[in-house]
Amino acid sequence: MKLREKSVLPGFGLSLGFTVFYLSLIVLVPLSALVFRSGELGFSGFIETILHPRVLASFKVTFASALTAALVNVVFGVTVAWFLVRGRFPLKRVVDALVDLPFALPTAVSGIALTALFAPNGTLGSTLAKFGIKVAFTTTGITVAMIFIGLPFVIRSVQPALADLSKELEEAALSLGASKFQTLWRVVLPLLAPPILSGFTLAFSRALGEYGSVVFIAGNMPMKTEIASLLIITKLEQFDYAGATAIAVALLSLSLLAILLVNLLQTRATRYIGS
Repeated sequence: MKLREKSVLPGFGLSLGFTVFYLSLIVLVPLSALVFRSGELGFSGFIETILHPRVLASFKVTFASALTAALVNVVFGVTVAWFLVRGRFPLKRVVDALVDLPFALPTAVSGIALTALFAPNGTLGSTLAKFGIKVAFTTTGITVAMIFIGLPFVIRSVQPALADLSKELEEAALSLGASKFQTLWRVVLPLLAPPILSGFTLAFSRALGEYGSVVFIAGNMPMKTEIASLLIITKLEQFDYAGATAIAVALLSLSLLAILLVNLLQTRATRYIGS
């Protein structure tokens, strides 16, 4: 008779029960309340609310800006992580600490700082205005704010994986005649694909729900630079709680679907590397 293997965690059943209770209390109960409140509109009312041109425009601005910011963060995040791990330069630890600055700053402070920097009369905005480039109060400003708050997620996801990556693989590829570009494209990046996708997911999901750092620089013009989070706040200020929850449920559903697709890609990438 084979004895059942014991878990290394003491009181596994109790721990599992506490975990399920915690997740239900903190996550599932608020989300279910959100769904029930939006149900007050009925199915037809819910569809009419989320298909309103202003709501669709806010979704378009939010998802397009978040996707663009996440893609930009992947490029710059991997580059910064590479230099932090492989590079040798003065004040390296200071630069490494500054990466976490967007985590520590209140989002409102980030938004005000970016607006002051990129406003038409700001330090950088006035210079860009001479070339006909306007950042503040446009979708470009929204993307810049999302890049600022999402970049650390990519860096911190890729940095430990890059640190654990053996240089012998790169040396072996180079010794077999591969160029530096081929080594980077066919050896290094495929091994970093899971953490890169993880960082992309974190940056993308954070950008979708961002409010404080975006609302100041966005300009908040309906149908143009209004994000979904701001529209939800507007509905709440108008005491349209059912409409606000309907938009929140639609945004949540679309966000979960996008994150699920990215996670599936990450799982396939992990299996490919493992094989």
